[in-house]
Amino acid sequence: MNARLRALAMLLACSAGPARGEPVAYRLDPDHTFVWFEVVHFGTSTLRGRFGRVQGSVELDAAAGRGNVSLRIPTASLDTGIRLVDTRLCERDLLGCADDPEAFFVADRVSFEGGRVAAVRGELTLRGRTQSITLRARRFGCRDDHLLQREVCGGDFESELLRADFGVDYGIAFVTNRVVLRIQVEGVRQGPGAPGSPAAPASATDPARPASGSPAGS
Repeated sequence: MNARLRALAMLLACSAGPARGEPVAYRLDPDHTFVWFEVVHFGTSTLRGRFGRVQGSVELDAAAGRGNVSLRIPTASLDTGIRLVDTRLCERDLLGCADDPEAFFVADRVSFEGGRVAAVRGELTLRGRTQSITLRARRFGCRDDHLLQREVCGGDFESELLRADFGVDYGIAFVTNRVVLRIQVEGVRQGPGAPGSPAAPASATDPARPASGSPAGS
C-alpha cells in the first residue's frame, strides 16, 4: 500500500507542473520616467529633447512571460533646452501640441530573458495616428527602495520611428525622417505583496490611465 501511495504522489507531482507567479503591477514614477528623442538636423549635429512627466502603469508576469504597458506622454512638455525650438516643434504642422496634447503607448507583448524585461512591442499614437514600435531594453533591474518601502523596477529602452508615419513630415529635406527614441522608466510596485506602507507616494499613485482599447479615445 505504501508503495502505491508513493507512486500516486509522484504522478500527481509530475502532472501538476511548475507553479506560476501572480502578475505584479507597477505605477510609473513620473519624476523618473521620461521619453527622449534624437534627430539629425541640417546634416550636422543631433537635436535632442525630452517629454515628461510621463504617467502610466505596467503589469509584469515574468514566470508566464507576459506583461502589459500603458503610457501617457504630454507633448506640450517638450524641452530641447531652446525655447524658440520648443515653440516651433509644437506648432500645428509638426507636433500640434495644442490639438493633440498627449501621445499614448500601449503594449501587451513583453519579452523576457533570464527573468528580466528584454523588449516591449506595442502601438504608439501621436497626432491621432497609430504605428507599431518595439522598445528594446538596454538594461532592466529591480531594487528594494528604502525610502518608499517598496520594490522599484525600471530600465532604459530604445526604439526608432519615421516621423512622417505620424504626419510630422515638414522639413524632411533638412531634418531627418528617422527619429531615435530613448526611454528611461521607473515603476513602483502596487497592490498585495508590496512591502511597506499600503500606498505609494503622491507622485507615483495618481496618474491618469488610458482607457482600455484604443488610447486615442481616452
